[in-house]
Amino acid sequence: MIVTKRNSLRLAAVAALGALLLGTAGTAMAAAPAATDPATAPVASATAPVAAPVASAAVSAGITAKPSVTSVQAWQLFRVTGTTTGLEAGSTVTLQQKQHGTWVTLPASVHTTRNGSYSLGVKLGIKGLNELRIVSGNTASPVFTVTVG
Repeated sequence: MIVTKRNSLRLAAVAALGALLLGTAGTAMAAAPAATDPATAPVASATAPVAAPVASAAVSAGITAKPSVTSVQAWQLFRVTGTTTGLEAGSTVTLQQKQHGTWVTLPASVHTTRNGSYSLGVKLGIKGLNELRIVSGNTASPVFTVTVG
């Protein structure tokens, strides 16, 4: 999990809201321990009875990712584009690469636009099939592959 000041503030806000709901509604809430892999991190949720019926639509965070090519030469520039949902405008999205079974954060990141889209320039040097994904906090895109020749 990438810990930033923004994520720390979000966690504090969620904790404060949880405490408020717990105190006013009298319900129990359990939080799952933080996971190291954003793709498998559990999402904690809480429900509280309300006096009047309220329509509620929880927006879950999501990221899409699509490479401009499926095969490149070593250190050849290509782009990964996509959109985010449920994340703040201007959130940072970062490229991760699976190396020896572990997700490694690469020095390739960009901020999302106001509508949640992004376009990231990427150069890879590890030859062969590269498993990649885009992450932002605890949210990860589906894995995509690019072959480097």
